Amino acid sequence: MITFLAIPIFGLLAILQSAILSRMPLLQGTADLVLLVVIAWALQERVRSAWQWALIAGIIMAYVSALSGLIPIGSYLVVTALALFLRQRVWQVPVLAMLAVTFIGSLLVYSLTALYLSITGTPLPFVDTLYQIILPSIILNLLLAIPVYALVKDLSEWLYPEEIDL
Repeated sequence: MITFLAIPIFGLLAILQSAILSRMPLLQGTADLVLLVVIAWALQERVRSAWQWALIAGIIMAYVSALSGLIPIGSYLVVTALALFLRQRVWQVPVLAMLAVTFIGSLLVYSLTALYLSITGTPLPFVDTLYQIILPSIILNLLLAIPVYALVKDLSEWLYPEEIDL
């Protein structure tokens, strides 16, 4: 049941990301709200559906974007694996894990996207892509990481309430 809730959530996030956040770039970089929610969801202690949410997010973003389906799906699954690994290792400081995974995940997603576009024939100079798109996008993602983490934490506590023993 909770897995099916990911479809409307990521659908709305994809609309918000493509309609509003894409109109507020920093240089040429934009924030990836779907990626941030995938990371924040995977870092929640009680969540057991992180893989399913990452797969649904990847499928929705593959449908919305002009990229090959392997780029968003594969990168979101790799980022989820990294978040789950860090959740087990750095569970005392989940906000630090959120920032670390956001940095690494953003770098991975935007680098794979740039590489795919270069391979398919779009001329992208590496240095310009790095300075104009990838680094500003990472900064925007890092700025949004903590508020998104707080919202997703509230959502996870609402969907996975704490069990009370009587």
